[in-house]
Amino acid sequence: MENCFIAHMDLPILHINALKKSFDTSGPVVDGVSFSVERNEIFALLGPSGCGKTTTLRLIAGFEYADNGEVFLDGELVESKRKRVVPQKREIGFVFQDYALFPHMTALENVAFGLRDIPKHKRPVFAEEVLCRTGMEKFKDRSPDELSGGQQQRVALARAIAPQPRLILMDEPFSGLDAMLRDTTRKEVRTILKKAGMSAILVTHDQEEALSFADRVAVMNNGQIEQIGTPEEVYYQPKTQFVAQFLGRTNLFRAHADGTKEVDTSFGRVSLNKESSGLVLCSIRPEHLGIEQADQEEECGIIIGREFRGHDITYHVLFRGDKYIIHTDNRQLFDVNQKVKMKPLEPAVVLE
Repeated sequence: MENCFIAHMDLPILHINALKKSFDTSGPVVDGVSFSVERNEIFALLGPSGCGKTTTLRLIAGFEYADNGEVFLDGELVESKRKRVVPQKREIGFVFQDYALFPHMTALENVAFGLRDIPKHKRPVFAEEVLCRTGMEKFKDRSPDELSGGQQQRVALARAIAPQPRLILMDEPFSGLDAMLRDTTRKEVRTILKKAGMSAILVTHDQEEALSFADRVAVMNNGQIEQIGTPEEVYYQPKTQFVAQFLGRTNLFRAHADGTKEVDTSFGRVSLNKESSGLVLCSIRPEHLGIEQADQEEECGIIIGREFRGHDITYHVLFRGDKYIIHTDNRQLFDVNQKVKMKPLEPAVVLE
């Protein structure tokens, strides 16, 4: 049978299997991507520009056709080499980076525009109810150029969720907002999606955005997914060097492991997150290293840089020719050129 899935509440709302897409002979932009999105889950595709995350989103939406692989929506096969369902039949809402609101329509008219399955005379009432859920009912008669960036974002979201789609796709939806408005709008949009019980995929290159907004994160690199997990899992337990470095600052070091969960390093004995053997590459986050004042006779490092950040302080320490980054709270005060000793506060993570 072509559609081997039967729609059921126990199935994920989206499942994609070995999705592949090339545009020319330079190689695949999306290369064997597989993942699932659960019901009422916010899922983030995180990665640098050109890694294939937006193309993956467009393949799910049906804006691009896959060379290989399958896309199942609510158990229904909507994309494969044998079957392709057109975008308007996939019941997917899309929030574009530039919001794509119609400038000649009011907020209410923009939301009502996509309600094709509702009788025309009922569309304004239904659209206003959706605007109420996004807190935009007071601005229903305003045109897009009379709304702030955050307000336009909420209207765009209202338009996407009004037809009650099976899935919401969001392509860098907060990138056009300033830092403070971006943070506020992000929280508001997450609350709206959760209250509506909707599943969504966010595409972003912003690590903080993905970690704070999503229930799970897939980190993409060169057309492939390197790791999927909760924000805590991908940040604290990265599997690869790329994931460790892309998700914020980290300290990398190599050591010879003897089959146990500890290794000797230049700054002392360090615990590992798993038993390992041979030469291993390890990652330890700056907040998982501590520093203390060192006596002159002790083997120590020297502070070569200091960045005060208000709630915390970042120190750059030179130890036996290697540089380390350490985050401390703002009560641990050290000076540049001061001698210090380092100590691990958490196990280092062995990378693949």
